[in-house]
Amino acid sequence: MKTSGKNIFGTSFSAKGTTFFHAKNPATGDELPTSYYEATLEEVNEAIRLAEKAFILYREKTGVEKAIFLEGIAEELMQIEGELVDLCSQETGLPLGRLTGELGRTTGQLKLFASLLRDGSWVDARVDEADPNRTPFPKPDIRQMQIALGPVGVFGASNFPLAFSVAGGDTASALAAGCTVVVKAHPAHPGTSELVGTAIVKAAKQTNMPNGVFSMVQGASIEVGQAIVRHPLIKAIGFTGSFRGGKALFDEAAKRKEPIPVYAEMGSVNPVFVLPAILKEKHQALAEGLSTSVQLGAGQFCTNPGITVLPKMDESNLFEDALKTSIEASESTTMLTGAIHGAYNQGLERLKTKNEIVSVSIGKKAEGQAQGVAEVLSVSANHFLSDKEMEEEIFGPSTLLVRTKDKTEIMDVAKNLNGHLTATVHGTPEDLEEYADLLKVLERKVGRLLINGFPTGVEVCHSMVHGGPFPATTDARMTSVGTAAITRFTRPMCYQNYPDSLLPDELKTENPLNILRIENGKYLLP
Repeated sequence: MKTSGKNIFGTSFSAKGTTFFHAKNPATGDELPTSYYEATLEEVNEAIRLAEKAFILYREKTGVEKAIFLEGIAEELMQIEGELVDLCSQETGLPLGRLTGELGRTTGQLKLFASLLRDGSWVDARVDEADPNRTPFPKPDIRQMQIALGPVGVFGASNFPLAFSVAGGDTASALAAGCTVVVKAHPAHPGTSELVGTAIVKAAKQTNMPNGVFSMVQGASIEVGQAIVRHPLIKAIGFTGSFRGGKALFDEAAKRKEPIPVYAEMGSVNPVFVLPAILKEKHQALAEGLSTSVQLGAGQFCTNPGITVLPKMDESNLFEDALKTSIEASESTTMLTGAIHGAYNQGLERLKTKNEIVSVSIGKKAEGQAQGVAEVLSVSANHFLSDKEMEEEIFGPSTLLVRTKDKTEIMDVAKNLNGHLTATVHGTPEDLEEYADLLKVLERKVGRLLINGFPTGVEVCHSMVHGGPFPATTDARMTSVGTAAITRFTRPMCYQNYPDSLLPDELKTENPLNILRIENGKYLLP
């Protein structure tokens, strides 16, 4: 049996624990040969102490230096593309093409944050110059900018083993902010995590980053993650996963002597509203589009459309028929883990016990273990509104059709929604005018509102919001995708009557970095 056990502490590796675990190939159910040792409390503490020591140095690095580091990580990941994608496919059951694309997204977001750092304006610098002649009191010189919080704990996600895991968006944004990072690797893909973590360490060495700017610990139990959250030197947490896991971390952080922010993205059913006129015009295309979106990635995207709200009209039956045909012709794909597959089936069975829930269509089951078979269920709006459990996420390739009888019921469904990551509205220009009040309601329920599209697929760009009101996330003001994610790991710092020579370059009077700033209340271009 090959053993590994590489918990990464800066430039060193450690395996002091006595408990180990293995990844499993979800397609076959077979254990993979490598053993991974659970990090001990001593090892977790060592990684965090090293991160604190490194933070003192790393926070002083210039934006360009940090950008070079992030670009170096992207380059190192591309150097191991073949090995990385192959192992990741074994650990997750995801196809090679999907993982190659996800690696491109991972390196792309690292480079996007690097470009943000090279520009430098993200710090939101504000300068209010002194006015000694102001009456009745002189005005002091006051300047403000965003600075890094400190060491950050990041939890790898199961459904995006590259883009939301060890070198994913949380790590990239935290490093860009000037924070050091300690990652808790996801136990479903420990080998993938180790390869990525080793690449980050190599890039750190090559770009002269301080030892401990990045560390990673392995663990299948909750104790390793709890130890990170509880440690007094950790100043923030990034998490993508289940509501149960994210809320537990949030509650744990709130119990600390010094509570810290936990930015947890915890799941969503991403309701889709189909309005009457567009349903009449495009019921076939809408059904096919929904079928594709529901089944994308075996339904394991956090933006999977888990609820579809339909108006009462003849075309609704045609839409359901077309959706049924598409779903029944589709073949299942492997889900990420046996546990996720089991939870998906249990969720469907639990939903089917609800009053008036009926199954509309079921896909074909392919050969292999952990097969996520697509299923469409249906219920009246009246019964949906009477049972909030129907709104809970079932992580997998399913959607619940909510049949409404009029506009009032459509609006009632929207008004009674919990917080979600996205909502989608399909409508003609006339539909959208008539249902403008629906859009206003949905603005208060989600972080991203789509018109005539499907929510699966999250563009990595400056304006993206991947977040939403609780329980979708623990902080609706933030996003975990896009460059605005950097502010999760910063705080505003104010300098009053500071000597110009001691100010950060971003705030010096001559603006040596030539960044966009607010000076005396006005945005000034460099």
